[in-house]
Amino acid sequence: MDDVERAYREAHGQAVATLARLFGDITLAEDAVQDAFVTAMDRWPRDGVPDNPAGWIVTTARNRAVDVVRRNRRGRELAEGIASDRLRAGTTADSEMTEPMRDDQLRLVFTCCHPAIRVEHQVALTLRLIAGLTPSEVASAFLVSEETMAKRLVRAKYKIKAAHIPYRVPDDAELPGRLRVVLSVLYLVYNAGADDLNRRDLRAEAIRLTRRLVDLMPAEPEAVGLLALMLLSDARVPARGGDGDVVLLKDQDRSLWDRSLIAEGQALVLACLRRRRLGPFQLQAAIQALHCAAGRYEDTNWTSIVRFYDRLIAVMPTPVVALNRAVAVAETQGPDRGLLLIEEIAGDLSNYYPLHAARGSMLQRLGRREEAAKAYARAAELASTESATRFLRGQAELVERGQDRTK
Repeated sequence: MDDVERAYREAHGQAVATLARLFGDITLAEDAVQDAFVTAMDRWPRDGVPDNPAGWIVTTARNRAVDVVRRNRRGRELAEGIASDRLRAGTTADSEMTEPMRDDQLRLVFTCCHPAIRVEHQVALTLRLIAGLTPSEVASAFLVSEETMAKRLVRAKYKIKAAHIPYRVPDDAELPGRLRVVLSVLYLVYNAGADDLNRRDLRAEAIRLTRRLVDLMPAEPEAVGLLALMLLSDARVPARGGDGDVVLLKDQDRSLWDRSLIAEGQALVLACLRRRRLGPFQLQAAIQALHCAAGRYEDTNWTSIVRFYDRLIAVMPTPVVALNRAVAVAETQGPDRGLLLIEEIAGDLSNYYPLHAARGSMLQRLGRREEAAKAYARAAELASTESATRFLRGQAELVERGQDRTK
Protein backbone atom coordinates (compact mmCIF):
# COMPACT_ATOMS: atom_id res chain seq x y z
CA MET A 1 0.00 0.00 0.00
CA ASP A 2 1.53 3.35 -1.03
CA ASP A 3 1.38 6.59 0.96
CA VAL A 4 -1.51 8.11 -1.00
CA GLU A 5 -3.62 4.98 -0.72
CA ARG A 6 -2.94 4.81 3.01
CA ALA A 7 -3.92 8.46 3.41
CA TYR A 8 -7.08 7.86 1.37
CA ARG A 9 -8.16 5.04 3.65
CA GLU A 10 -7.38 7.01 6.79
CA ALA A 11 -8.49 10.53 5.86
CA HIS A 12 -11.19 10.37 3.17
CA GLY A 13 -14.13 10.38 5.57
CA GLN A 14 -12.63 13.09 7.78
CA ALA A 15 -11.90 15.34 4.82
CA VAL A 16 -15.31 14.99 3.15
CA ALA A 17 -17.11 15.56 6.47
CA THR A 18 -15.14 18.73 7.26
CA LEU A 19 -15.66 20.22 3.80
CA ALA A 20 -19.35 19.31 3.84
CA ARG A 21 -19.73 21.34 7.03
CA LEU A 22 -17.75 24.29 5.68
CA PHE A 23 -19.46 24.48 2.28
CA GLY A 24 -22.82 22.79 2.87
CA ASP A 25 -22.46 20.80 -0.35
CA ILE A 26 -21.57 17.11 -0.30
CA THR A 27 -20.86 16.90 -4.03
CA LEU A 28 -18.48 19.85 -3.88
CA ALA A 29 -16.80 18.36 -0.81
CA GLU A 30 -16.38 14.95 -2.41
CA ASP A 31 -15.04 16.36 -5.69
CA ALA A 32 -12.58 18.66 -3.91
CA VAL A 33 -11.25 15.83 -1.75
CA GLN A 34 -10.86 13.65 -4.82
CA ASP A 35 -8.89 16.42 -6.53
CA ALA A 36 -6.68 16.72 -3.45
CA PHE A 37 -5.76 13.05 -3.63
CA VAL A 38 -4.98 13.38 -7.34
CA THR A 39 -2.66 16.27 -6.47
CA ALA A 40 -1.07 14.15 -3.73
CA MET A 41 -0.33 11.39 -6.24
CA ASP A 42 1.65 13.92 -8.26
CA ARG A 43 3.41 15.84 -5.48
CA TRP A 44 4.15 13.37 -2.69
CA PRO A 45 6.47 11.09 -4.68
CA ARG A 46 8.44 14.19 -5.71
CA ASP A 47 8.28 16.41 -2.61
CA GLY A 48 7.88 13.80 0.11
CA VAL A 49 4.93 12.87 2.29
CA PRO A 50 3.84 15.74 4.61
CA ASP A 51 4.09 15.28 8.36
CA ASN A 52 0.30 15.33 8.63
CA PRO A 53 -1.10 13.73 5.45
CA ALA A 54 -4.72 14.04 6.56
CA GLY A 55 -4.33 17.73 7.36
CA TRP A 56 -2.63 18.31 4.01
CA ILE A 57 -5.54 16.66 2.20
CA VAL A 58 -8.13 18.79 4.02
CA THR A 59 -6.22 22.02 3.40
CA THR A 60 -5.65 21.25 -0.29
CA ALA A 61 -9.26 20.16 -0.76
CA ARG A 62 -10.59 23.27 0.96
CA ASN A 63 -8.45 25.53 -1.20
CA ARG A 64 -9.74 23.71 -4.27
CA ALA A 65 -13.34 24.11 -3.11
CA VAL A 66 -12.81 27.81 -2.44
CA ASP A 67 -11.56 28.24 -6.01
CA VAL A 68 -14.63 26.46 -7.37
CA VAL A 69 -17.02 28.57 -5.28
CA ARG A 70 -15.27 31.80 -6.30
CA ARG A 71 -16.14 31.11 -9.92
CA ASN A 72 -19.77 31.48 -8.92
CA ARG A 73 -20.52 35.15 -8.20
CA ARG A 74 -23.07 34.23 -5.55
CA GLY A 75 -20.49 32.10 -3.80
CA ARG A 76 -17.76 34.71 -3.53
CA GLU A 77 -18.85 35.94 -0.12
CA LEU A 78 -18.82 32.38 1.23
CA ALA A 79 -15.43 31.74 -0.34
CA GLU A 80 -13.91 34.89 1.11
CA GLY A 81 -15.22 34.02 4.55
CA ILE A 82 -13.71 30.56 4.43
CA ALA A 83 -10.50 31.79 2.89
CA SER A 84 -9.96 34.22 5.75
CA ASP A 85 -10.70 31.62 8.41
CA ARG A 86 -7.84 30.86 10.74
CA LEU A 87 -7.70 27.30 9.42
CA ARG A 88 -6.44 28.69 6.11
CA ALA A 89 -3.22 29.78 7.80
CA GLY A 90 0.02 28.18 6.77
CA THR A 91 0.09 26.00 9.87
CA THR A 92 -3.26 24.44 9.07
CA ALA A 93 -1.85 21.10 8.03
CA ASP A 94 -0.36 20.55 11.47
CA SER A 95 -3.58 21.12 13.36
CA GLU A 96 -6.32 20.27 10.89
CA MET A 97 -7.55 17.06 12.49
CA THR A 98 -8.56 18.43 15.87
CA GLU A 99 -11.24 16.62 17.86
CA PRO A 100 -13.97 19.13 16.95
CA MET A 101 -13.23 18.48 13.31
CA ARG A 102 -13.39 14.74 13.87
CA ASP A 103 -16.90 15.38 15.17
CA ASP A 104 -17.71 16.51 11.63
CA GLN A 105 -17.84 12.82 10.78
CA LEU A 106 -20.48 12.21 13.41
CA ARG A 107 -22.49 15.11 11.96
CA LEU A 108 -22.17 13.64 8.48
CA VAL A 109 -23.24 10.18 9.69
CA PHE A 110 -26.47 11.63 11.07
CA THR A 111 -26.94 13.61 7.85
CA CYS A 112 -26.52 10.48 5.73
CA CYS A 113 -28.95 8.62 8.02
CA HIS A 114 -31.66 11.29 8.00
CA PRO A 115 -35.18 9.76 7.85
CA ALA A 116 -35.95 11.75 4.69
CA ILE A 117 -33.44 9.54 2.86
CA ARG A 118 -34.33 5.98 1.87
CA VAL A 119 -32.71 3.36 4.12
CA GLU A 120 -30.68 1.68 1.38
CA HIS A 121 -29.44 5.10 0.30
CA GLN A 122 -28.47 5.95 3.88
CA VAL A 123 -26.21 2.92 4.11
CA ALA A 124 -24.72 3.40 0.65
CA LEU A 125 -23.98 7.07 1.25
CA THR A 126 -22.32 6.40 4.60
CA LEU A 127 -20.16 3.65 3.15
CA ARG A 128 -19.14 5.97 0.32
CA LEU A 129 -18.55 9.20 2.25
CA ILE A 130 -17.48 8.05 5.72
CA ALA A 131 -15.94 4.66 4.97
CA GLY A 132 -14.39 5.86 1.70
CA LEU A 133 -15.46 2.80 -0.27
CA THR A 134 -15.39 3.27 -4.02
CA PRO A 135 -18.72 3.20 -5.90
CA SER A 136 -17.72 -0.22 -7.20
CA GLU A 137 -17.11 -1.53 -3.67
CA VAL A 138 -20.41 -0.10 -2.43
CA ALA A 139 -22.20 -1.64 -5.41
CA SER A 140 -20.65 -5.00 -4.59
CA ALA A 141 -21.88 -4.75 -1.00
CA PHE A 142 -25.44 -4.25 -2.29
CA LEU A 143 -25.15 -6.81 -5.10
CA VAL A 144 -26.07 -4.23 -7.75
CA SER A 145 -24.24 -2.80 -10.75
CA GLU A 146 -21.87 0.12 -10.35
CA GLU A 147 -24.12 2.21 -12.61
CA THR A 148 -27.15 1.52 -10.41
CA MET A 149 -25.21 2.42 -7.28
CA ALA A 150 -23.88 5.63 -8.84
CA LYS A 151 -27.46 6.73 -9.53
CA ARG A 152 -28.48 5.94 -5.94
CA LEU A 153 -25.62 8.00 -4.55
CA VAL A 154 -26.47 10.96 -6.78
CA ARG A 155 -30.13 10.82 -5.73
CA ALA A 156 -29.21 10.62 -2.05
CA LYS A 157 -26.88 13.63 -2.26
CA TYR A 158 -29.50 15.59 -4.18
CA LYS A 159 -32.07 14.76 -1.49
CA ILE A 160 -29.82 16.20 1.21
CA LYS A 161 -29.40 19.40 -0.76
CA ALA A 162 -33.01 19.77 -1.93
CA ALA A 163 -34.53 19.00 1.47
CA HIS A 164 -32.06 21.30 3.26
CA ILE A 165 -31.07 18.49 5.62
CA PRO A 166 -28.75 20.07 8.23
CA TYR A 167 -25.21 18.94 8.99
CA ARG A 168 -25.59 18.42 12.71
CA VAL A 169 -26.02 15.89 15.47
CA PRO A 170 -29.72 15.89 16.47
CA ASP A 171 -30.72 17.45 19.78
CA ASP A 172 -31.60 15.35 22.81
CA ALA A 173 -35.27 15.06 21.87
CA GLU A 174 -34.47 13.70 18.39
CA LEU A 175 -31.55 11.44 19.23
CA PRO A 176 -33.38 8.28 20.40
CA GLY A 177 -35.54 8.12 17.28
CA ARG A 178 -32.54 8.55 14.99
CA LEU A 179 -30.20 6.23 16.83
CA ARG A 180 -31.29 2.81 15.55
CA VAL A 181 -30.46 3.50 11.92
CA VAL A 182 -27.17 5.20 12.79
CA LEU A 183 -26.06 2.24 14.92
CA SER A 184 -26.92 -0.18 12.12
CA VAL A 185 -24.97 1.87 9.59
CA LEU A 186 -21.94 2.15 11.87
CA TYR A 187 -21.96 -1.63 12.29
CA LEU A 188 -22.00 -2.00 8.50
CA VAL A 189 -19.00 0.34 8.29
CA TYR A 190 -17.21 -1.77 10.89
CA ASN A 191 -18.00 -4.97 9.00
CA ALA A 192 -16.69 -3.43 5.77
CA GLY A 193 -13.34 -3.21 7.57
CA ALA A 194 -13.70 -6.62 9.20
CA ASP A 195 -14.15 -8.29 5.82
CA ASP A 196 -10.87 -6.76 4.61
CA LEU A 197 -8.12 -6.96 7.22
CA ASN A 198 -6.20 -4.24 5.37
CA ARG A 199 -9.00 -1.81 6.22
CA ARG A 200 -8.18 -1.49 9.91
CA ASP A 201 -8.91 2.22 9.53
CA LEU A 202 -12.58 1.49 8.87
CA ARG A 203 -12.90 -0.60 12.00
CA ALA A 204 -11.08 2.02 14.06
CA GLU A 205 -13.28 4.83 12.73
CA ALA A 206 -16.49 2.89 13.34
CA ILE A 207 -15.37 2.23 16.91
CA ARG A 208 -14.41 5.89 17.42
CA LEU A 209 -17.76 7.16 16.16
CA THR A 210 -19.62 4.63 18.30
CA ARG A 211 -17.67 5.81 21.34
CA ARG A 212 -18.81 9.34 20.55
CA LEU A 213 -22.41 8.14 20.45
CA VAL A 214 -21.95 6.48 23.84
CA ASP A 215 -20.56 9.78 25.16
CA LEU A 216 -23.60 11.58 23.78
CA MET A 217 -26.08 8.99 25.10
CA PRO A 218 -24.48 7.12 28.02
CA ALA A 219 -27.87 5.82 29.17
CA GLU A 220 -28.68 4.25 25.78
CA PRO A 221 -27.82 0.55 26.19
CA GLU A 222 -27.91 -0.32 22.48
CA ALA A 223 -25.11 2.18 21.75
CA VAL A 224 -23.09 0.60 24.56
CA GLY A 225 -23.96 -2.85 23.21
CA LEU A 226 -22.71 -1.98 19.73
CA LEU A 227 -19.45 -0.64 21.15
CA ALA A 228 -18.98 -3.86 23.13
CA LEU A 229 -19.75 -5.95 20.05
CA MET A 230 -17.15 -4.09 17.98
CA LEU A 231 -14.47 -4.31 20.69
CA LEU A 232 -14.98 -8.04 21.25
CA SER A 233 -14.90 -8.68 17.51
CA ASP A 234 -11.80 -6.54 17.06
CA ALA A 235 -10.03 -8.38 19.88
CA ARG A 236 -9.92 -11.54 17.77
CA VAL A 237 -8.59 -9.93 14.60
CA PRO A 238 -4.88 -10.62 15.39
CA ALA A 239 -5.61 -14.36 15.39
CA ARG A 240 -7.07 -14.21 11.89
CA GLY A 241 -3.60 -13.89 10.40
CA GLY A 242 -2.08 -11.13 8.34
CA ASP A 243 -2.18 -12.86 4.97
CA GLY A 244 -5.94 -12.69 4.56
CA ASP A 245 -6.50 -16.43 4.88
CA VAL A 246 -9.63 -17.59 6.68
CA VAL A 247 -8.94 -18.91 10.19
CA LEU A 248 -12.00 -20.46 11.82
CA LEU A 249 -12.79 -19.61 15.43
CA LYS A 250 -11.97 -23.14 16.58
CA ASP A 251 -8.55 -22.95 14.91
CA GLN A 252 -7.49 -19.51 16.17
CA ASP A 253 -4.52 -19.07 18.50
CA ARG A 254 -6.32 -17.49 21.43
CA SER A 255 -3.09 -16.23 22.95
CA LEU A 256 -3.11 -13.64 20.15
CA TRP A 257 -6.45 -12.19 21.17
CA ASP A 258 -6.31 -8.65 22.57
CA ARG A 259 -7.12 -9.14 26.26
CA SER A 260 -7.51 -5.42 26.96
CA LEU A 261 -10.23 -5.10 24.33
CA ILE A 262 -11.90 -8.25 25.67
CA ALA A 263 -11.86 -6.89 29.22
CA GLU A 264 -13.39 -3.59 28.11
CA GLY A 265 -16.00 -5.30 25.97
CA GLN A 266 -16.99 -7.76 28.67
CA ALA A 267 -17.33 -4.96 31.23
CA LEU A 268 -19.67 -3.13 28.87
CA VAL A 269 -21.72 -6.30 28.36
CA LEU A 270 -22.08 -6.76 32.12
CA ALA A 271 -23.27 -3.17 32.43
CA CYS A 272 -25.86 -3.83 29.71
CA LEU A 273 -27.09 -7.02 31.39
CA ARG A 274 -27.60 -5.16 34.66
CA ARG A 275 -29.86 -2.65 32.91
CA ARG A 276 -32.21 -5.44 31.75
CA ARG A 277 -33.15 -3.59 28.55
CA LEU A 278 -31.53 -6.00 26.12
CA GLY A 279 -31.74 -5.18 22.42
CA PRO A 280 -30.15 -6.84 19.36
CA PHE A 281 -26.68 -5.31 19.67
CA GLN A 282 -26.44 -6.08 23.39
CA LEU A 283 -27.48 -9.70 22.82
CA GLN A 284 -24.95 -10.12 20.01
CA ALA A 285 -22.29 -8.62 22.25
CA ALA A 286 -23.21 -11.05 25.05
CA ILE A 287 -22.73 -13.96 22.64
CA GLN A 288 -19.33 -12.64 21.61
CA ALA A 289 -18.38 -12.15 25.27
CA LEU A 290 -19.05 -15.84 25.91
CA HIS A 291 -16.86 -16.83 22.95
CA CYS A 292 -14.07 -14.60 24.24
CA ALA A 293 -14.38 -16.02 27.76
CA ALA A 294 -13.45 -19.54 26.62
CA GLY A 295 -9.76 -20.37 26.96
CA ARG A 296 -10.21 -23.16 24.42
CA TYR A 297 -12.86 -23.81 21.79
CA GLU A 298 -13.84 -26.93 23.73
CA ASP A 299 -14.58 -24.77 26.78
CA THR A 300 -17.16 -22.62 25.00
CA ASN A 301 -20.43 -22.30 26.93
CA TRP A 302 -22.66 -23.26 24.02
CA THR A 303 -25.71 -23.76 26.22
CA SER A 304 -25.66 -20.11 27.29
CA ILE A 305 -24.93 -19.02 23.73
CA VAL A 306 -28.04 -20.86 22.48
CA ARG A 307 -30.09 -19.16 25.19
CA PHE A 308 -28.90 -15.74 24.07
CA TYR A 309 -29.69 -16.68 20.46
CA ASP A 310 -33.20 -17.64 21.59
CA ARG A 311 -33.61 -14.13 23.00
CA LEU A 312 -31.99 -12.54 19.95
CA ILE A 313 -34.26 -14.28 17.46
CA ALA A 314 -37.27 -13.11 19.48
CA VAL A 315 -36.33 -9.45 18.88
CA MET A 316 -34.52 -9.90 15.56
CA PRO A 317 -36.24 -12.77 13.69
CA THR A 318 -34.05 -12.87 10.59
CA PRO A 319 -32.82 -15.90 8.63
CA VAL A 320 -29.19 -14.99 9.38
CA VAL A 321 -29.82 -15.04 13.13
CA ALA A 322 -31.62 -18.37 12.68
CA LEU A 323 -28.56 -19.71 10.85
CA ASN A 324 -26.19 -18.63 13.60
CA ARG A 325 -28.49 -20.19 16.17
CA ALA A 326 -28.51 -23.44 14.18
CA VAL A 327 -24.71 -23.54 14.29
CA ALA A 328 -24.79 -23.10 18.07
CA VAL A 329 -27.50 -25.75 18.45
CA ALA A 330 -25.33 -28.18 16.49
CA GLU A 331 -22.71 -27.82 19.22
CA THR A 332 -25.18 -28.72 21.98
CA GLN A 333 -27.56 -31.17 20.29
CA GLY A 334 -25.42 -32.51 17.47
CA PRO A 335 -24.96 -31.77 13.74
CA ASP A 336 -28.09 -33.70 12.77
CA ARG A 337 -30.27 -31.27 14.73
CA GLY A 338 -28.35 -28.27 13.41
CA LEU A 339 -28.77 -29.54 9.86
CA LEU A 340 -32.54 -29.82 10.29
CA LEU A 341 -32.69 -26.20 11.43
CA ILE A 342 -30.60 -25.10 8.46
CA GLU A 343 -32.88 -26.88 6.01
CA GLU A 344 -35.81 -24.88 7.42
CA ILE A 345 -34.22 -21.59 6.31
CA ALA A 346 -32.33 -22.78 3.23
CA GLY A 347 -34.87 -21.22 0.88
CA ASP A 348 -34.45 -17.80 2.46
CA LEU A 349 -30.65 -17.90 2.24
CA SER A 350 -30.11 -19.83 -0.99
CA ASN A 351 -27.49 -17.33 -2.20
CA TYR A 352 -25.86 -16.74 1.19
CA TYR A 353 -22.55 -18.55 1.22
CA PRO A 354 -22.24 -18.97 5.03
CA LEU A 355 -25.37 -21.15 4.98
CA HIS A 356 -23.83 -23.54 2.48
CA ALA A 357 -20.54 -23.51 4.40
CA ALA A 358 -22.33 -24.36 7.66
CA ARG A 359 -24.34 -27.05 5.91
CA GLY A 360 -21.12 -28.51 4.49
CA SER A 361 -19.55 -28.61 7.94
CA MET A 362 -22.50 -30.43 9.46
CA LEU A 363 -22.75 -32.92 6.60
CA GLN A 364 -19.03 -33.55 6.97
CA ARG A 365 -19.42 -34.23 10.68
CA LEU A 366 -22.21 -36.69 9.86
CA GLY A 367 -19.93 -38.53 7.43
CA ARG A 368 -21.94 -37.53 4.35
CA ARG A 369 -18.83 -36.54 2.41
CA GLU A 370 -20.25 -36.29 -1.10
CA GLU A 371 -23.03 -33.94 0.01
CA ALA A 372 -20.58 -31.99 2.15
CA ALA A 373 -18.21 -31.46 -0.78
CA LYS A 374 -21.06 -30.16 -2.93
CA ALA A 375 -22.16 -27.78 -0.17
CA TYR A 376 -18.64 -26.42 0.24
CA ALA A 377 -18.29 -26.03 -3.53
CA ARG A 378 -21.55 -24.10 -3.69
CA ALA A 379 -20.39 -21.88 -0.83
CA ALA A 380 -17.15 -21.19 -2.71
CA GLU A 381 -19.13 -20.14 -5.80
CA LEU A 382 -21.10 -17.62 -3.74
CA ALA A 383 -18.27 -16.36 -1.50
CA SER A 384 -17.75 -12.60 -1.50
CA THR A 385 -13.96 -12.55 -0.97
CA GLU A 386 -11.04 -14.34 -2.58
CA SER A 387 -9.85 -15.65 0.78
CA ALA A 388 -13.25 -17.20 1.55
CA THR A 389 -13.42 -18.75 -1.92
CA ARG A 390 -9.94 -20.21 -1.52
CA PHE A 391 -10.72 -21.62 1.93
CA LEU A 392 -14.03 -23.19 0.90
CA ARG A 393 -12.55 -24.78 -2.21
CA GLY A 394 -9.87 -26.23 0.03
CA GLN A 395 -12.53 -27.64 2.36
CA ALA A 396 -14.32 -29.25 -0.58
CA GLU A 397 -11.08 -30.84 -1.77
CA LEU A 398 -10.27 -32.15 1.71
CA VAL A 399 -13.69 -33.77 2.01
CA GLU A 400 -13.40 -35.32 -1.43
CA ARG A 401 -10.05 -36.82 -0.42
CA GLY A 402 -11.62 -38.19 2.75
CA GLN A 403 -9.70 -35.90 5.13
CA ASP A 404 -11.68 -34.49 8.07
CA ARG A 405 -10.61 -31.21 9.68
CA THR A 406 -13.80 -30.70 11.68
CA LYS A 407 -12.83 -32.92 14.61
